[in-house]
Amino acid sequence: MKKLILVLLLMLMAATLAAGDTIYLRDGRTVSGTVLGFVNGRFAVRLTNSLTNNGPSNPVQNTGGRTTTNRVLAGEAGDILFIRPNEIERIEIEGRSLDEARFITRTVDVALGPNWVDSGVDLRRGDRVQVRAAGTIYAGRTRITPEGLRSTDPNAPLPRAAEGVLIGAVGNDASAPITELGTSREFVADRDGRLYLTANRSGYTDARGSYQVQVRTERELPGRNANARNNAGRVDDNQNNDDYDPFGNGSNAQGRVEPAPVRPRSGNVLDQQSGPNRNRAPLEKTIEVAANLARGVDTGIDLRSGDQVQITASGNVTAGRRAGVVSPDGGRVGAAATFGAGTYPVPTAGVGALIGYIRLTNGQL
Repeated sequence: MKKLILVLLLMLMAATLAAGDTIYLRDGRTVSGTVLGFVNGRFAVRLTNSLTNNGPSNPVQNTGGRTTTNRVLAGEAGDILFIRPNEIERIEIEGRSLDEARFITRTVDVALGPNWVDSGVDLRRGDRVQVRAAGTIYAGRTRITPEGLRSTDPNAPLPRAAEGVLIGAVGNDASAPITELGTSREFVADRDGRLYLTANRSGYTDARGSYQVQVRTERELPGRNANARNNAGRVDDNQNNDDYDPFGNGSNAQGRVEPAPVRPRSGNVLDQQSGPNRNRAPLEKTIEVAANLARGVDTGIDLRSGDQVQITASGNVTAGRRAGVVSPDGGRVGAAATFGAGTYPVPTAGVGALIGYIRLTNGQL
């Protein structure tokens, strides 16, 4: 914060040598002049051009239910105008923007492992986030970039997105939406929580390397802290608060990296408040399994480790001349099957019994 103040003061000193500074106000107006300094919590600006008020001072109902009044900002060329920081959208000093002072940038390595990677960035609902990524992850002999591959992985967190593409989620809640990020993406957080990142791939044991991800978020100014937010999640303007100072001692929660709960890449994430939570809605399908199919029937259901599956079957099939018509439980178990010496896929199951198997992404059963 001290370095930030020093940089600002140096730029302000340079600005006093020549006019050409531009202040963009939140009400849409532009102030042309010379920024003289930061005095008593306000920017002092000598106007180059006249600034007229955009209308009378009108009551405004803010989001917290309280009524405030828009302050009149007006002056003639040569006048010195004092502007509160929360009335300013951004400042350009001789074409050089102070916008960077409003943002925090973090860089994190995102490797492919059993858990999502904690970015160290805490977000609030409505925060704007910019993400840029580079680097390479190698899965076996496959080279994957943050844009992902042309193929998809049905067992990945985003089954329909490109395999290996960089993805992100806000919070440790498994029901939180997953955002496809790729090499460059800007999005608005839909909830409060820590930002987690990973590559969109189910397998990770053969992976090495990582993505280098840059996350840029707006600095948490004192006027945007939790106490200033109303129940709707929006920020009150606090326009009449003269104590508001973006360069004061108010620390930014986003600038501190504190431990966050682990977010596993599997579908089972334990929500500390509501217990086990699922990343997908329950799925129910009815499938007809004919008796004369050599390789069985594809249910079209993709499973993840830890998924709970309930199967209920009815009907009958003819399982050969000796076994005859049997139910899904199968016919009588033969003597050889008792000792595990049967020739059926599941030797200990009855003839014609309904059985199932899971085919992994590598084709193994």
